[in-house]
Amino acid sequence: MHFLVKIGLFIGVGLALNQLVNLIYRIVSKKTNAIHLRFLKSIFNVMIDVVIIYSLVQQFEITKDISKALLQSGTLIVAIATFAAQQALANVISGISVSASRPYNVNEKIRVLQGGTVLAEGMVTDVTIRHTVIRQFNGECCIVPNSIMDSAVIINTNFTENVGNFIEITVSYDTDIEKAVAVMKKICEEHELTIETEKSSVTVSGYTPDGLTLKTTIWTRNLNDSFKACSDIRIALVEGFRENSIEIPYQTVTVHYTKEVAP
Repeated sequence: MHFLVKIGLFIGVGLALNQLVNLIYRIVSKKTNAIHLRFLKSIFNVMIDVVIIYSLVQQFEITKDISKALLQSGTLIVAIATFAAQQALANVISGISVSASRPYNVNEKIRVLQGGTVLAEGMVTDVTIRHTVIRQFNGECCIVPNSIMDSAVIINTNFTENVGNFIEITVSYDTDIEKAVAVMKKICEEHELTIETEKSSVTVSGYTPDGLTLKTTIWTRNLNDSFKACSDIRIALVEGFRENSIEIPYQTVTVHYTKEVAP
């Protein structure tokens, strides 16, 4: 019974300390979602578990002798463990580097590029001592090792104060260009989410087989606003051009059918 009481006591202390760390993290994270806080929480949780297990082992003669024997051959064990877990250690070290430099935080949208290939794109939901969890726009979660996150190119639009996105639309060669430019500029300026409209201009960016391409930049405060504003403006441009008899050309195919006459 005394044996069970000791085990229960140490487990209880370990759980209590872990809950205390989690409580402190929740209080601090209400002010900031910095990734180093989550990383530190994971480190403290692991350290508490290791200390509790080691202290519990020292309470009993059988396990104490085993732990002493293991400690006496500690150098060999460390060498073997380091070799066996070198990838895991690389992730931990990279996690420390990422949490210190903070190229992204929780609840930020990022794109992870390596060798020109997009590995993951979406919202950062969690950062542990081993990996970073990115929830993609289709609902899937990418669990990316920290060693990859440390070496990859991270595109984080949250680092910029405002977000700009291009919008292009083609009008026919017979269009009154000044009128089309005025309608497009007015629609962009009137949207509630666009900012710095006085700096944006509508230009003719090129020729196509169908007509002239009008182009402008939509500026918003963040990426979420950019998605919505650009979508709304594209819809409004179709409706606005239709109301002002401005043609948006598109390719059509005409099929001529000839009925064969029997000889």
